[in-house]
Amino acid sequence: MFALFAIPIGILAGYLLGGRLEHLGDLHFRWWWLAVGGLVAQVILFAGPVATVVGPWGPPLYVASTVAVLIAVLRDVRAIPGLAVVVVGAASNLLAILANGGVMPASPAAVAALETEAGPGFSNSVVVASPALAPLTDIFVLPAWLPFANVYSIGDVLIGVGIVLVIALGMRPKRAEGPVEAPSSEAPQGEAR
Repeated sequence: MFALFAIPIGILAGYLLGGRLEHLGDLHFRWWWLAVGGLVAQVILFAGPVATVVGPWGPPLYVASTVAVLIAVLRDVRAIPGLAVVVVGAASNLLAILANGGVMPASPAAVAALETEAGPGFSNSVVVASPALAPLTDIFVLPAWLPFANVYSIGDVLIGVGIVLVIALGMRPKRAEGPVEAPSSEAPQGEAR
């Protein structure tokens, strides 16, 4: 949910930089369907009915959906400015998830600051006392007064910053490719001047 805040911030930054929203239509995510599929799989995976019955399949499904999104983003990293920051954030999260058996550890202090109880079943953030790669795990918390308050990681911050960059830079007008030739002032040979 942290990335949801990045979208309006990116649009605002794009306008402040003189961009226009319609220029975002020029961005071409070649494997968008893979990214959307991975994200939808995660929404379903962490939804109440599925989260309570997924059992031991939760961690491998979470890893597979995260890998799918990362592959889709990697496909266009060279073509879309700002996407490299999203890749670093997604890779950071994937490393933490893989190092901790298919779950993203959350610090007890961050979860306690949310002042909400975790629902039953598989979750994308699990309290772990001594997680592997602790600095990459969910150690931060959005204030409870914000919508979608949740715990988040440095990877989530990088994904958010990358989304802001992709949107803001994508809103800029496209520049013409190559040098523009000035019209020649000389008349073609054989013609009178």
